[in-house]
Amino acid sequence: MRGPVGRSHARMRPGGVVLLALLPCGGAAAKSPPLVAGFAPTVELRVRPPGPAPEGMVWIAGGEFSMGAADPRGATEGGPDGFSDARPIHRVRVDAFWMDRTEVTNAQFAAFVRATGYVTVAERAPTAAEVPGAAPGDLVAGSAVFTPPNGPVPLSNSYRWWRYVPGASWRHPFGPASDLGGRDEYPVVQVAYADAEAYAAWAHKRLPTEAEFEFAARGGLAGRKYAWGDELRPQGRFMANTFQGHFPDHDSRGDGWGGLAPVAKYPPNRYGLYDVAGNVWEWCSDWYRPDYYALLASLGQVAPNPVGPSDSADPAEPGVPKRVQRGGSFLCSSQFCTRYVVGARGRGEPSSSTNHVGFRCVRR
Repeated sequence: MRGPVGRSHARMRPGGVVLLALLPCGGAAAKSPPLVAGFAPTVELRVRPPGPAPEGMVWIAGGEFSMGAADPRGATEGGPDGFSDARPIHRVRVDAFWMDRTEVTNAQFAAFVRATGYVTVAERAPTAAEVPGAAPGDLVAGSAVFTPPNGPVPLSNSYRWWRYVPGASWRHPFGPASDLGGRDEYPVVQVAYADAEAYAAWAHKRLPTEAEFEFAARGGLAGRKYAWGDELRPQGRFMANTFQGHFPDHDSRGDGWGGLAPVAKYPPNRYGLYDVAGNVWEWCSDWYRPDYYALLASLGQVAPNPVGPSDSADPAEPGVPKRVQRGGSFLCSSQFCTRYVVGARGRGEPSSSTNHVGFRCVRR
């Protein structure tokens, strides 16, 4: 990637994007906004798609970019989290791929279930081996549901606003009394990692790597805080489905939605992808380790198509393996979690599901 740049004219776009144009050397580069420390321009390839776009997918031509996130604390609405696991910022190269334009919807997941008879993890009662020490009466099918408290609570314990609800599943995202009536175009939720993998295999796709997700979500913009730029709400416009009001007890619905929103209700990024920030967290294929970026940076070279570490470690829950999740959700708020920042990382226990986690797929 870096070699061809030296032999071609690098045309800068706003946000620090470089296009590889096969022109003579010596041309002047256009000006772009200054890059955040640690970030270098994104180099976008001009790889043509191999054929017509699969239904609902966008061509991501690949390239080289600076992966990670700067510490947002101290910035306007920066939040309390410094994103230490998203540094050091390091260079990564990803090859071209197709990516779902939106998160997988209830209608799409229902088609998969009709065709295969698949039963999700949340619809199966856990076994005693899966939940050691649990009382037999507690081994019931269900999932976690965001349940706002009646008033302000300390933010040090998320169990204050999460509740395990027997009967909650993708068909009943808030519990057995709920259903999917009128929600075909909402993202499917209450899906564990294995459920997302099963859908992807049926659709002849796969889950994205963390690097693929971030490259695509950035849309070619280098070092910008969000998938659309550096302002959370440019000219007062909401760009993603996040939490307004007082977290977690009062959602003012300032962005027009309380909780989940249907897909594609906010502007797409430069690559035509919707909801790469907010709405639902999205499963990625990588195991999670907070020190993985340091390992890649220590190699002293551009990391080609990284697929994550070989194992998982989360100091917050030792011994509990986690997969990476990306993009943040409708519960992200500057009061608690600003992980709608484009380089920020999340993680989840693979057999767990909630009503703020979904996924989208890719294929080469």
